[in-house]
Amino acid sequence: MSAAPRSAPRSAPRSAPPSALQPGAGPVRSGTYLPSTPEHVLWGRLPCAVDAAVLTVDPGTEVTFDTISHEGILEDQGRDPRAFFGGHGATEVLDDAAALAASGDDTHPRTFGVDGPHVVSRPVAVRGARPGDLLAMTVVETLPRVPYGVISNRHAKGALPREYPLDGEVFSAFASVSDDGTRGLLPLVPGAEPTVSFPLAPFLGIMGVAVAVDERPHSVPPGPFGGNIDINLLTVGSTLYLPVQVDGALAYVGDPHFAQGDGEVALTAMEASLRATVRLDVVPREEAVREFGEQVGPLARTAEYLVPTGLDVDLDVAVQNCVRAAIGLLGARYGMDPRMAYAYLSAATDFDISQVVDVVKGVHARIRTGDFEVAR
Repeated sequence: MSAAPRSAPRSAPRSAPPSALQPGAGPVRSGTYLPSTPEHVLWGRLPCAVDAAVLTVDPGTEVTFDTISHEGILEDQGRDPRAFFGGHGATEVLDDAAALAASGDDTHPRTFGVDGPHVVSRPVAVRGARPGDLLAMTVVETLPRVPYGVISNRHAKGALPREYPLDGEVFSAFASVSDDGTRGLLPLVPGAEPTVSFPLAPFLGIMGVAVAVDERPHSVPPGPFGGNIDINLLTVGSTLYLPVQVDGALAYVGDPHFAQGDGEVALTAMEASLRATVRLDVVPREEAVREFGEQVGPLARTAEYLVPTGLDVDLDVAVQNCVRAAIGLLGARYGMDPRMAYAYLSAATDFDISQVVDVVKGVHARIRTGDFEVAR
């Protein structure tokens, strides 16, 4: 299985919401391109050690991934995106989303409500990546594939599982995109004209590496391998560092978002398909330990922040894990005494709830790198 690389036109405008970016059409930044046609994706499960790489690339390679949002293709929405989105007035629907929804169990065996909802790319191997290294996944570009998205709340899910939805099993709010492509739009009540406006900040909710077992994990809970971490800081220019679990790392992406508040309380963010270009680099173990200490889970870096994470089914424990990771990071990177690091974190660092809806809850810290310019 392979994806045909292609060169990309680079002159397309980036601000206005595009016509639908169908597979292989429109701007593709990288010469290494992975479409999200049914044979190039997994649905509901994440890659594991026995999955074959769909592509193999050298470190430093930019890969352009087409991604598909699961919202609009799921069984409780009719598993027919043309009908679902058409019912909300959308005139353009992605061909690959329709093809995936129509695919049978022989192509994508899954059980709705048992397997996860997310669509992820089949894995990309990075030459030279070994367990003990870190895989650095840098987001280079995110292009909307459609000018709309969906925010859903489902029965027994979300931060208020016994209160919402108010009726039925699922409530899906359709959100459109402003003419300049910068804001999401919602109505005050279902069916009304959109009058509520909020900023868009596209990112990939799922970025990960394959786990070192021979069974694909469920797509919902995140872990040391990354996966469904839902950290909204991972916009263009940000890097996610993940401990490599298997040779080649076997990187993947999915769960595209146009916008998400910390917590993601209703269950989903503004879920919408993206064409995302990600650069894949390998940080050898010695360098990784010198720069970041012993990393046992995801770590992010933005232009302004270092972002250690904590994960656990118990939110209190997730916070504790994040604080420990932050103390270790400050010690390794800046030589900071753990007592002083603990004090600094209490005085100067925000600990944000990434999400509370993915079984394993996530917390991330925002450590300002500018506070340590003299130390480096």
